[in-house]
Amino acid sequence: MAEQLRSGAYGEPLRPRAYAEPLRSRAYHGLRAYLLIIAMWVRSTMAYRTSFLIMTIGNFAATGLDFVVIALMFSHVGTLGGFTLSEVAFLYGTTSTSFGLMDMTLGSMNRVGRRVRDGTMDTLLVRPVPILAQVAADRFALRRLGRICQGLLLLIWSLIRLDIDWTADRVLLVPVMLLSGGAIFGAMFVAGGAFQFWANDASEVQNSFTYGGNTLLQYPPTVFAQDLLRGVTFVIPLAFVNWLPALHILGRENPLGLPSWIGFAAPLVALGCCALAGLAWRAGLRSYRSTGS
Repeated sequence: MAEQLRSGAYGEPLRPRAYAEPLRSRAYHGLRAYLLIIAMWVRSTMAYRTSFLIMTIGNFAATGLDFVVIALMFSHVGTLGGFTLSEVAFLYGTTSTSFGLMDMTLGSMNRVGRRVRDGTMDTLLVRPVPILAQVAADRFALRRLGRICQGLLLLIWSLIRLDIDWTADRVLLVPVMLLSGGAIFGAMFVAGGAFQFWANDASEVQNSFTYGGNTLLQYPPTVFAQDLLRGVTFVIPLAFVNWLPALHILGRENPLGLPSWIGFAAPLVALGCCALAGLAWRAGLRSYRSTGS
């Protein structure tokens, strides 16, 4: 069926209208469709405001328990891998904020495998809306604001407690780190969704890199083995989410001996990750052959 949707009345292969449009026009229409779908889900959520409030507070409390565990460690030790509680809170706050933003905006990408299995992906193909926008905005969960708020509060708390020499480059690097980290996580969500076109049931594999990567980055890099640090720096660049920029902001040396300016490469790494994720998504979508029913 998916192949038929790509063919004309006489079996001539058609180039999808979306790909024939200029890139800027495609991006505009995709973003507009995404925002319209989100608005629909937000209106649906706000119809039960008490439920939304309870769910948001619950999300805030549940994610906050992760830091409670870390704080309990510091009740027995003074430092963790040479990092103080305030420094660990800085790492936790930066990655939680970046991840929370993408978890709210693109967290529905882990449903791609389910749609491929039950054939509901076909219903998205016949709509005049970009597939990525439809999948990403599906069942938009506004309650995930709880995770973002929790991460921001810890980030602000850590910045108040830390004694940082705030030079111009360090001040600039904080928002750059949050935005670049969010883009890297977003690319991983999209790439994980693309992988499910082939694997069908791979949401847990995707979660191991997204949710698992977020948990990894909440701890100092000095507590992990060198091979792991190389892997998340040069293979799957999770270290650019917060580790490498944070080391420069905190005035600490890189465990791998990399220069301190490497953290400023985070935007370029994020751009590269997004480009690769876009290619992976396009390849995955082209390989989709429906359920055969």
